[in-house]
Amino acid sequence: MVAMYLARRLTQPRFCLLPLVVLGTVSTARATVEYEESPIHYSTAPVDDPVDGLQRRVARGEVQLAYDGAHGYLASVLRALDVPVSSQVLVFSKTSLQRDIISPRSPRALYFNDEVYVGWVPGGEVVEIASVDGRLGSIFYVLRQQRVDQPRFARAHECLQCHDSASMTGGVPGLMMRSVFPDGGGQPVLTAGTFVTDQTSPMGERWGGWYVTGKHGRMRHMGNVTVRSEEDAVNLDREAGANVTNLRGRIDESRYLGGGHSDLVALLVMEHQTQMHNLITRAAYATRFALRDEAAINQALGLEVTTRRPSTDSRIKAVAEPLLAYLLFSGETPLRDPVVGTSTFAQDYAARGPRDGQGRSLRDLDLRRRLLRYPCSPLIYSRAFDDLPEATRDYVYRRLWEILIGKDGTAVFAHLSRSDRQAIREILVATKRGLPSYWRQPPH
Repeated sequence: MVAMYLARRLTQPRFCLLPLVVLGTVSTARATVEYEESPIHYSTAPVDDPVDGLQRRVARGEVQLAYDGAHGYLASVLRALDVPVSSQVLVFSKTSLQRDIISPRSPRALYFNDEVYVGWVPGGEVVEIASVDGRLGSIFYVLRQQRVDQPRFARAHECLQCHDSASMTGGVPGLMMRSVFPDGGGQPVLTAGTFVTDQTSPMGERWGGWYVTGKHGRMRHMGNVTVRSEEDAVNLDREAGANVTNLRGRIDESRYLGGGHSDLVALLVMEHQTQMHNLITRAAYATRFALRDEAAINQALGLEVTTRRPSTDSRIKAVAEPLLAYLLFSGETPLRDPVVGTSTFAQDYAARGPRDGQGRSLRDLDLRRRLLRYPCSPLIYSRAFDDLPEATRDYVYRRLWEILIGKDGTAVFAHLSRSDRQAIREILVATKRGLPSYWRQPPH
Protein backbone atom coordinates (compact mmCIF):
# COMPACT_ATOMS: atom_id res chain seq x y z
CA MET A 1 0.00 0.00 0.00
CA VAL A 2 2.78 2.46 0.89
CA ALA A 3 4.60 1.76 -2.38
CA MET A 4 1.39 2.21 -4.37
CA TYR A 5 0.68 5.49 -2.59
CA LEU A 6 4.18 6.85 -3.23
CA ALA A 7 3.89 5.92 -6.89
CA ARG A 8 0.65 7.86 -7.12
CA ARG A 9 2.15 10.88 -5.36
CA LEU A 10 4.99 10.99 -7.86
CA THR A 11 2.59 11.18 -10.78
CA GLN A 12 0.20 13.73 -9.31
CA PRO A 13 0.22 17.36 -10.50
CA ARG A 14 1.76 20.00 -8.32
CA PHE A 15 -1.42 21.94 -7.65
CA CYS A 16 -4.98 20.74 -7.26
CA LEU A 17 -8.00 22.79 -6.27
CA LEU A 18 -10.37 20.60 -4.30
CA PRO A 19 -9.38 18.13 -1.59
CA LEU A 20 -9.15 14.58 -2.84
CA VAL A 21 -7.35 11.31 -2.42
CA VAL A 22 -6.47 9.21 -5.43
CA LEU A 23 -7.11 5.53 -4.80
CA GLY A 24 -6.66 4.18 -8.28
CA THR A 25 -6.52 5.22 -11.90
CA VAL A 26 -8.29 8.56 -11.97
CA SER A 27 -8.87 8.91 -15.68
CA THR A 28 -9.11 6.54 -18.57
CA ALA A 29 -7.24 7.09 -21.80
CA ARG A 30 -10.54 7.07 -23.66
CA ALA A 31 -12.04 9.87 -21.56
CA THR A 32 -8.95 12.04 -21.81
CA VAL A 33 -8.60 11.58 -25.56
CA GLU A 34 -12.30 11.97 -26.28
CA TYR A 35 -12.84 15.43 -24.85
CA GLU A 36 -9.62 16.67 -26.44
CA GLU A 37 -11.09 15.77 -29.84
CA SER A 38 -13.89 17.32 -31.85
CA PRO A 39 -16.30 18.77 -30.90
CA ILE A 40 -14.96 19.66 -27.41
CA HIS A 41 -11.21 20.39 -27.79
CA TYR A 42 -11.02 21.02 -24.06
CA SER A 43 -7.38 22.12 -23.81
CA THR A 44 -7.20 24.20 -26.99
CA ALA A 45 -10.66 25.73 -27.45
CA PRO A 46 -11.11 29.40 -26.49
CA VAL A 47 -12.44 29.78 -22.96
CA ASP A 48 -15.06 32.19 -21.66
CA ASP A 49 -15.29 31.78 -17.91
CA PRO A 50 -15.17 34.30 -15.01
CA VAL A 51 -11.41 33.96 -14.49
CA ASP A 52 -10.65 34.44 -18.18
CA GLY A 53 -12.92 37.48 -18.12
CA LEU A 54 -11.07 38.87 -15.11
CA GLN A 55 -7.70 38.28 -16.80
CA ARG A 56 -8.85 40.29 -19.81
CA ARG A 57 -10.00 43.15 -17.56
CA VAL A 58 -6.65 43.11 -15.76
CA ALA A 59 -4.80 43.18 -19.09
CA ARG A 60 -6.85 46.20 -20.22
CA GLY A 61 -6.12 48.01 -16.97
CA GLU A 62 -9.77 48.02 -15.91
CA VAL A 63 -9.05 46.02 -12.76
CA GLN A 64 -6.01 46.08 -10.52
CA LEU A 65 -5.41 43.15 -8.20
CA ALA A 66 -4.01 44.32 -4.88
CA TYR A 67 -1.37 42.32 -3.02
CA ASP A 68 -1.04 42.22 0.75
CA GLY A 69 1.55 40.56 2.91
CA ALA A 70 -0.89 38.39 4.85
CA HIS A 71 -2.96 36.86 2.05
CA GLY A 72 -1.23 37.78 -1.20
CA TYR A 73 -3.80 38.33 -3.94
CA LEU A 74 -6.57 36.36 -2.23
CA ALA A 75 -8.79 39.19 -0.94
CA SER A 76 -8.53 41.13 -4.20
CA VAL A 77 -9.31 38.05 -6.30
CA LEU A 78 -12.39 37.25 -4.21
CA ARG A 79 -13.70 40.80 -4.62
CA ALA A 80 -13.04 40.84 -8.36
CA LEU A 81 -14.82 37.50 -8.86
CA ASP A 82 -17.68 38.35 -6.48
CA VAL A 83 -16.92 35.42 -4.18
CA PRO A 84 -18.17 36.04 -0.62
CA VAL A 85 -15.71 35.64 2.24
CA SER A 86 -18.58 34.12 4.24
CA SER A 87 -18.38 31.05 1.97
CA GLN A 88 -15.11 30.05 3.67
CA VAL A 89 -14.71 26.38 4.55
CA LEU A 90 -11.53 24.85 5.93
CA VAL A 91 -9.97 21.48 5.14
CA PHE A 92 -7.04 20.18 7.17
CA SER A 93 -6.34 16.79 5.59
CA LYS A 94 -3.21 16.53 3.45
CA THR A 95 -5.24 15.80 0.35
CA SER A 96 -4.21 18.84 -1.68
CA LEU A 97 -0.89 19.05 -3.43
CA GLN A 98 0.22 21.91 -1.23
CA ARG A 99 0.06 19.15 1.36
CA ASP A 100 3.38 19.97 2.99
CA ILE A 101 2.01 23.16 4.53
CA ILE A 102 -1.48 21.84 5.36
CA SER A 103 -2.27 20.41 8.79
CA PRO A 104 -4.96 20.60 11.47
CA ARG A 105 -3.18 23.71 12.77
CA SER A 106 -2.92 25.26 9.28
CA PRO A 107 -5.92 24.19 7.19
CA ARG A 108 -6.62 25.14 3.62
CA ALA A 109 -9.39 27.65 2.94
CA LEU A 110 -11.88 27.33 0.10
CA TYR A 111 -14.23 30.09 -1.06
CA PHE A 112 -16.92 29.82 -3.74
CA ASN A 113 -19.92 31.23 -5.57
CA ASP A 114 -22.05 29.65 -8.30
CA GLU A 115 -19.25 29.62 -10.89
CA VAL A 116 -15.90 29.95 -9.13
CA TYR A 117 -14.01 28.00 -6.43
CA VAL A 118 -10.90 29.55 -4.88
CA GLY A 119 -8.33 27.66 -2.77
CA TRP A 120 -5.72 29.29 -0.50
CA VAL A 121 -3.26 28.02 2.09
CA PRO A 122 -1.36 30.27 4.53
CA GLY A 123 2.15 30.55 3.14
CA GLY A 124 1.20 28.84 -0.11
CA GLU A 125 2.90 29.55 -3.43
CA VAL A 126 -0.33 30.03 -5.39
CA VAL A 127 -4.00 30.84 -5.25
CA GLU A 128 -5.81 27.93 -6.92
CA ILE A 129 -9.03 28.48 -8.86
CA ALA A 130 -11.60 26.36 -10.66
CA SER A 131 -13.88 28.40 -12.88
CA VAL A 132 -16.86 27.07 -14.84
CA ASP A 133 -16.96 27.72 -18.57
CA GLY A 134 -20.43 27.48 -20.11
CA ARG A 135 -19.29 25.14 -22.87
CA LEU A 136 -16.17 23.40 -21.54
CA GLY A 137 -17.05 22.86 -17.88
CA SER A 138 -14.48 23.26 -15.11
CA ILE A 139 -11.32 25.16 -16.05
CA PHE A 140 -8.38 25.15 -13.61
CA TYR A 141 -6.00 28.03 -12.94
CA VAL A 142 -3.22 29.06 -10.58
CA LEU A 143 -2.17 32.59 -9.64
CA ARG A 144 1.31 32.86 -8.17
CA GLN A 145 1.59 34.67 -4.87
CA GLN A 146 4.30 37.06 -6.02
CA ARG A 147 3.83 40.82 -6.27
CA VAL A 148 4.02 41.81 -9.95
CA ASP A 149 2.68 44.69 -12.04
CA GLN A 150 0.20 42.53 -13.92
CA PRO A 151 -0.73 39.23 -12.21
CA ARG A 152 -1.50 36.37 -14.57
CA PHE A 153 -3.85 33.45 -14.11
CA ALA A 154 -2.14 30.42 -15.66
CA ARG A 155 -4.25 27.55 -16.86
CA ALA A 156 -3.31 24.33 -15.04
CA HIS A 157 -4.01 21.42 -17.39
CA GLU A 158 -2.15 19.02 -15.11
CA CYS A 159 -5.04 19.23 -12.62
CA LEU A 160 -6.93 16.84 -14.90
CA GLN A 161 -4.79 13.98 -13.59
CA CYS A 162 -7.05 14.17 -10.53
CA HIS A 163 -10.05 16.16 -11.72
CA ASP A 164 -11.07 13.71 -14.45
CA SER A 165 -12.41 10.49 -12.99
CA ALA A 166 -15.13 8.13 -14.12
CA SER A 167 -16.14 7.44 -10.53
CA MET A 168 -15.73 10.93 -9.05
CA THR A 169 -16.53 13.45 -11.81
CA GLY A 170 -18.36 11.34 -14.38
CA GLY A 171 -15.39 11.15 -16.75
CA VAL A 172 -15.30 14.89 -17.44
CA PRO A 173 -13.11 17.73 -16.13
CA GLY A 174 -14.88 18.33 -12.87
CA LEU A 175 -15.06 19.11 -9.17
CA MET A 176 -15.34 16.94 -6.10
CA MET A 177 -15.42 16.89 -2.33
CA ARG A 178 -13.73 14.02 -0.50
CA SER A 179 -14.12 12.76 3.04
CA VAL A 180 -11.18 10.90 4.61
CA PHE A 181 -9.97 9.55 7.94
CA PRO A 182 -7.10 11.96 8.81
CA ASP A 183 -4.45 11.27 11.41
CA GLY A 184 -3.21 13.87 13.88
CA GLY A 185 -0.98 15.50 11.28
CA GLY A 186 -3.67 15.57 8.62
CA GLN A 187 -2.35 12.57 6.69
CA PRO A 188 -5.28 10.47 5.39
CA VAL A 189 -5.34 6.88 6.58
CA LEU A 190 -5.94 5.48 3.10
CA THR A 191 -6.53 1.90 4.19
CA ALA A 192 -9.59 3.06 6.15
CA GLY A 193 -11.31 4.23 2.94
CA THR A 194 -12.61 7.55 1.62
CA PHE A 195 -15.93 8.93 0.37
CA VAL A 196 -17.02 11.31 -2.38
CA THR A 197 -19.70 13.50 -0.82
CA ASP A 198 -22.74 15.15 -2.33
CA GLN A 199 -26.35 15.80 -1.32
CA THR A 200 -27.17 12.07 -1.28
CA SER A 201 -24.32 11.04 1.04
CA PRO A 202 -25.15 9.68 4.51
CA MET A 203 -24.33 12.36 7.06
CA GLY A 204 -22.03 9.96 8.89
CA GLU A 205 -19.73 9.79 5.82
CA ARG A 206 -19.30 13.52 5.28
CA TRP A 207 -16.47 15.97 5.97
CA GLY A 208 -13.69 13.76 7.26
CA GLY A 209 -10.59 15.97 7.23
CA TRP A 210 -12.66 19.17 7.22
CA TYR A 211 -13.47 21.61 9.95
CA VAL A 212 -17.21 22.03 10.42
CA THR A 213 -18.66 24.92 12.44
CA GLY A 214 -22.35 25.01 13.22
CA LYS A 215 -25.20 23.34 15.06
CA HIS A 216 -26.81 20.17 13.71
CA GLY A 217 -28.56 18.51 16.64
CA ARG A 218 -28.44 14.72 16.79
CA MET A 219 -26.83 14.27 13.38
CA ARG A 220 -23.19 13.19 13.37
CA HIS A 221 -20.47 13.59 10.74
CA MET A 222 -16.72 12.89 10.37
CA GLY A 223 -15.50 16.48 10.64
CA ASN A 224 -13.32 18.14 13.29
CA VAL A 225 -11.65 14.92 14.49
CA THR A 226 -8.60 12.80 13.71
CA VAL A 227 -7.70 9.13 14.10
CA ARG A 228 -4.54 7.28 15.15
CA SER A 229 -4.84 4.20 12.95
CA GLU A 230 -7.06 2.21 10.63
CA GLU A 231 -8.44 0.39 13.65
CA ASP A 232 -9.24 3.71 15.32
CA ALA A 233 -11.16 4.78 12.19
CA VAL A 234 -13.66 1.95 12.65
CA ASN A 235 -14.72 3.54 15.92
CA LEU A 236 -14.33 7.17 14.86
CA ASP A 237 -15.39 9.46 17.70
CA ARG A 238 -17.99 11.46 15.79
CA GLU A 239 -19.36 12.80 19.06
CA ALA A 240 -16.16 14.78 19.66
CA GLY A 241 -16.64 16.65 16.38
CA ALA A 242 -20.34 17.38 16.76
CA ASN A 243 -21.95 20.82 17.10
CA VAL A 244 -18.64 22.73 17.12
CA THR A 245 -19.29 26.46 16.85
CA ASN A 246 -15.77 27.89 16.91
CA LEU A 247 -12.21 26.79 16.19
CA ARG A 248 -10.45 28.66 18.96
CA GLY A 249 -7.49 26.66 20.18
CA ARG A 250 -7.42 24.57 16.99
CA ILE A 251 -6.18 27.18 14.49
CA ASP A 252 -4.92 30.76 14.46
CA GLU A 253 -8.18 32.35 13.30
CA SER A 254 -6.47 35.68 12.53
CA ARG A 255 -4.69 34.14 9.53
CA TYR A 256 -7.93 33.59 7.60
CA LEU A 257 -10.12 36.15 5.86
CA GLY A 258 -13.21 34.42 7.23
CA GLY A 259 -11.78 34.00 10.72
CA GLY A 260 -12.48 30.66 12.37
CA HIS A 261 -15.55 29.80 10.32
CA SER A 262 -15.90 26.61 8.31
CA ASP A 263 -19.61 27.09 7.91
CA LEU A 264 -21.82 24.02 7.90
CA VAL A 265 -24.35 25.57 5.53
CA ALA A 266 -21.59 26.52 3.09
CA LEU A 267 -20.38 22.91 3.13
CA LEU A 268 -23.89 21.65 2.33
CA VAL A 269 -24.24 24.07 -0.58
CA MET A 270 -20.77 23.38 -1.96
CA GLU A 271 -21.22 19.62 -2.00
CA HIS A 272 -24.49 20.07 -3.90
CA GLN A 273 -22.91 22.41 -6.43
CA THR A 274 -19.81 20.38 -7.22
CA GLN A 275 -21.77 17.37 -8.45
CA MET A 276 -24.37 19.56 -10.16
CA HIS A 277 -21.63 21.19 -12.22
CA ASN A 278 -20.25 17.78 -13.16
CA LEU A 279 -23.63 16.49 -14.27
CA ILE A 280 -24.22 19.54 -16.45
CA THR A 281 -20.79 19.12 -18.06
CA ARG A 282 -21.32 15.39 -18.54
CA ALA A 283 -24.69 15.96 -20.23
CA ALA A 284 -23.22 18.63 -22.51
CA TYR A 285 -20.25 16.52 -23.55
CA ALA A 286 -22.28 13.36 -24.11
CA THR A 287 -24.83 15.18 -26.25
CA ARG A 288 -22.17 16.78 -28.42
CA PHE A 289 -20.50 13.41 -28.91
CA ALA A 290 -23.86 11.84 -29.79
CA LEU A 291 -24.64 14.54 -32.35
CA ARG A 292 -21.14 14.20 -33.83
CA ASP A 293 -21.56 10.45 -34.20
CA GLU A 294 -25.07 10.85 -35.60
CA ALA A 295 -23.84 13.23 -38.31
CA ALA A 296 -21.05 10.82 -39.28
CA ILE A 297 -23.44 7.84 -39.53
CA ASN A 298 -26.01 9.81 -41.52
CA GLN A 299 -23.34 11.00 -43.92
CA ALA A 300 -22.08 7.46 -44.41
CA LEU A 301 -25.63 6.33 -45.18
CA GLY A 302 -26.26 9.17 -47.59
CA LEU A 303 -28.85 10.83 -45.35
CA GLU A 304 -29.23 14.43 -44.25
CA VAL A 305 -26.65 14.91 -41.51
CA THR A 306 -29.32 16.35 -39.19
CA THR A 307 -31.60 13.31 -39.44
CA ARG A 308 -32.39 12.35 -35.84
CA ARG A 309 -31.56 8.78 -34.94
CA PRO A 310 -33.24 6.90 -32.05
CA SER A 311 -29.80 6.04 -30.66
CA THR A 312 -29.07 9.76 -30.29
CA ASP A 313 -32.28 10.29 -28.34
CA SER A 314 -31.34 7.39 -26.08
CA ARG A 315 -27.89 8.81 -25.40
CA ILE A 316 -29.34 12.21 -24.54
CA LYS A 317 -31.91 10.64 -22.21
CA ALA A 318 -29.19 8.60 -20.47
CA VAL A 319 -27.39 11.75 -19.30
CA ALA A 320 -30.36 14.11 -18.96
CA GLU A 321 -32.35 11.96 -16.53
CA PRO A 322 -29.60 11.84 -13.86
CA LEU A 323 -29.20 15.58 -14.32
CA LEU A 324 -32.92 16.09 -13.73
CA ALA A 325 -32.95 13.85 -10.66
CA TYR A 326 -30.05 15.70 -9.04
CA LEU A 327 -31.43 19.11 -10.08
CA LEU A 328 -34.62 18.29 -8.14
CA PHE A 329 -32.76 16.78 -5.16
CA SER A 330 -33.94 13.23 -5.71
CA GLY A 331 -32.29 10.99 -3.11
CA GLU A 332 -31.22 13.91 -0.92
CA THR A 333 -30.37 12.75 2.58
CA PRO A 334 -32.94 14.40 4.85
CA LEU A 335 -31.91 16.52 7.80
CA ARG A 336 -32.98 14.89 11.06
CA ASP A 337 -32.57 18.15 12.98
CA PRO A 338 -32.31 21.83 12.04
CA VAL A 339 -28.94 23.12 10.83
CA VAL A 340 -27.42 26.50 11.70
CA GLY A 341 -24.10 27.86 10.43
CA THR A 342 -21.71 30.24 12.17
CA SER A 343 -21.13 32.89 9.50
CA THR A 344 -23.41 35.08 7.40
CA PHE A 345 -23.22 32.62 4.52
CA ALA A 346 -26.87 31.50 4.71
CA GLN A 347 -28.13 35.08 4.47
CA ASP A 348 -25.59 36.02 1.81
CA TYR A 349 -26.49 32.99 -0.30
CA ALA A 350 -30.23 33.63 -0.15
CA ALA A 351 -29.80 37.34 -0.90
CA ARG A 352 -28.41 36.60 -4.35
CA GLY A 353 -31.97 35.99 -5.65
CA PRO A 354 -33.72 36.25 -8.15
CA ARG A 355 -37.21 36.37 -6.63
CA ASP A 356 -40.73 36.09 -7.98
CA GLY A 357 -43.65 38.43 -7.28
CA GLN A 358 -44.33 36.67 -3.98
CA GLY A 359 -40.74 37.15 -2.83
CA ARG A 360 -39.81 33.48 -3.30
CA SER A 361 -36.44 32.31 -4.57
CA LEU A 362 -34.86 28.97 -5.39
CA ARG A 363 -32.04 30.17 -3.14
CA ASP A 364 -34.28 30.22 -0.09
CA LEU A 365 -32.84 27.77 2.41
CA ASP A 366 -34.88 25.36 4.50
CA LEU A 367 -32.22 23.83 6.82
CA ARG A 368 -34.81 22.01 8.89
CA ARG A 369 -35.74 19.01 6.77
CA ARG A 370 -33.59 19.60 3.69
CA LEU A 371 -31.20 22.10 2.16
CA LEU A 372 -33.60 24.21 0.07
CA ARG A 373 -37.14 25.35 0.78
CA TYR A 374 -37.97 24.75 -2.89
CA PRO A 375 -35.90 21.73 -3.99
CA CYS A 376 -34.63 22.79 -7.41
CA SER A 377 -30.99 23.73 -7.93
CA PRO A 378 -30.29 27.45 -8.37
CA LEU A 379 -27.66 26.36 -10.89
CA ILE A 380 -30.54 26.15 -13.35
CA TYR A 381 -29.81 29.88 -13.77
CA SER A 382 -26.15 29.28 -14.56
CA ARG A 383 -24.47 29.91 -17.89
CA ALA A 384 -23.44 26.27 -17.98
CA PHE A 385 -27.09 25.21 -17.90
CA ASP A 386 -28.10 27.79 -20.49
CA ASP A 387 -25.22 26.68 -22.73
CA LEU A 388 -26.31 23.04 -22.77
CA PRO A 389 -26.79 21.83 -26.35
CA GLU A 390 -30.27 22.70 -27.59
CA ALA A 391 -31.30 19.04 -27.79
CA THR A 392 -30.40 18.44 -24.14
CA ARG A 393 -31.91 21.68 -22.91
CA ASP A 394 -35.17 20.98 -24.76
CA TYR A 395 -35.33 17.50 -23.25
CA VAL A 396 -34.68 18.79 -19.72
CA TYR A 397 -37.24 21.58 -20.03
CA ARG A 398 -39.93 19.21 -21.32
CA ARG A 399 -39.31 16.60 -18.63
CA LEU A 400 -39.01 19.21 -15.89
CA TRP A 401 -42.34 20.71 -16.93
CA GLU A 402 -43.96 17.26 -16.92
CA ILE A 403 -42.64 16.58 -13.43
CA LEU A 404 -43.73 19.94 -12.02
CA ILE A 405 -47.28 19.77 -13.39
CA GLY A 406 -47.69 16.27 -11.97
CA LYS A 407 -47.51 14.21 -15.17
CA ASP A 408 -44.59 12.22 -13.75
CA GLY A 409 -45.52 10.29 -10.61
CA THR A 410 -42.54 7.94 -10.57
CA ALA A 411 -40.68 7.14 -7.36
CA VAL A 412 -37.66 9.19 -8.42
CA PHE A 413 -39.64 12.38 -7.86
CA ALA A 414 -42.00 11.20 -5.13
CA HIS A 415 -40.22 13.43 -2.62
CA LEU A 416 -41.72 16.48 -4.33
CA SER A 417 -45.05 17.39 -2.83
CA ARG A 418 -47.77 18.99 -4.90
CA SER A 419 -47.01 22.34 -3.28
CA ASP A 420 -43.27 21.90 -3.98
CA ARG A 421 -43.96 21.31 -7.67
CA GLN A 422 -46.32 24.24 -7.95
CA ALA A 423 -43.97 26.65 -6.18
CA ILE A 424 -40.94 25.62 -8.23
CA ARG A 425 -42.87 25.98 -11.48
CA GLU A 426 -44.23 29.40 -10.52
CA ILE A 427 -40.80 30.66 -9.42
CA LEU A 428 -39.19 29.48 -12.65
CA VAL A 429 -41.89 30.98 -14.86
CA ALA A 430 -41.35 34.33 -13.10
CA THR A 431 -37.56 34.31 -12.96
CA LYS A 432 -36.01 32.00 -15.54
CA ARG A 433 -35.28 33.39 -18.98
CA GLY A 434 -35.58 31.19 -22.04
CA LEU A 435 -38.31 28.85 -20.83
CA PRO A 436 -40.39 27.35 -23.66
CA SER A 437 -43.76 29.02 -24.18
CA TYR A 438 -45.71 25.93 -23.03
CA TRP A 439 -44.43 26.52 -19.48
CA ARG A 440 -46.75 29.55 -19.25
CA GLN A 441 -49.85 27.60 -20.16
CA PRO A 442 -52.10 26.54 -17.26
CA PRO A 443 -51.50 22.83 -16.46
CA HIS A 444 -54.36 20.55 -17.49
